[in-house]
Amino acid sequence: MKYVNRLTVIAGLLPLALALPTYAEPELFVAPYGGYSFGGSSFDINELDADKAETDNKQSVGIEEASHYGIMLGIGTNDPGNIYLLYSRQSSELKSGGLFTPDLVASLDVDYIHLGGTLFFPSGDFQPYITASAGVTRMMPDDWSTETRFSMGIGGGAEYRMTQNFALFADLRGYATFIDSDSSLFCNEDQCLWHVTSDVMWQVQANLGVKLSF
Repeated sequence: MKYVNRLTVIAGLLPLALALPTYAEPELFVAPYGGYSFGGSSFDINELDADKAETDNKQSVGIEEASHYGIMLGIGTNDPGNIYLLYSRQSSELKSGGLFTPDLVASLDVDYIHLGGTLFFPSGDFQPYITASAGVTRMMPDDWSTETRFSMGIGGGAEYRMTQNFALFADLRGYATFIDSDSSLFCNEDQCLWHVTSDVMWQVQANLGVKLSF
């Protein structure tokens, strides 16, 4: 897990570093976007019985690929860069079993709520960038408890300024959600579905959006 700890430190410090410079001319922006989320990885689980005891039924459960939408609100820095608050939602499904015949476990909404920072490398109106963020992932299956876990994101993309106040952007973002490896997951009043044996759940987002600056 050393590589995970290093990633945690690097991604956690970048937004803080971007926040340090003073603002020459603060630029507020709103950036709605949409895209597609790739499952990336699954997590290993043991099913629990009504007494919350582990059964011998072990399997892998993953989040199905699906579209998502989101929005960023932020302020520019003189790096050049920005600091932003990000929210995205994916309406998907939890499925278990084989690659070609997965079984539906539950409908699932996945939210990311992150505070992040971006560093641009301007070349005229074309501005490639890298970004990092940290926050929480909320997993909300039908009829079961909402699970909230710490998560981090890192990515890269490019922005193209059409006018002074309007730009288009595209990026790829990877999210790591840290799942407690010694806990029950998705409970209701009577029982919990699983005992989790995984540490990290990965997901990748491909995004397209517009940015309006003020």
